[in-house]
Amino acid sequence: MRRAAKGSGTGEKHRVTARRAMHYAAEQLQELLGRAPESVSAVTPTSDGWQADVEVLELERVPPTTSVMASYRVKLDEEGELVAYERIRRYTRGQIDKSR
Repeated sequence: MRRAAKGSGTGEKHRVTARRAMHYAAEQLQELLGRAPESVSAVTPTSDGWQADVEVLELERVPPTTSVMASYRVKLDEEGELVAYERIRRYTRGQIDKSR
């Protein structure tokens, strides 16, 4: 079992910390995609859990700056269980975001 205590046995749910949410988002996305995440670039609390953006190497190329990366938005419930994910962006590793 991935989580420690899920409640006191009374049906009460406990929200995981941001640190744990980052870890759980990366871990569970890796299980689904079969690729190890490079980083978690954002984590935000929501009304029903957490949302995290996870960066994943999708296609390794030489030189490494031409490798294809992807950003995935992962949604977790309060206990850190993945409930949804979607790829929101693909880009080359050497690409720099333009100022908004």
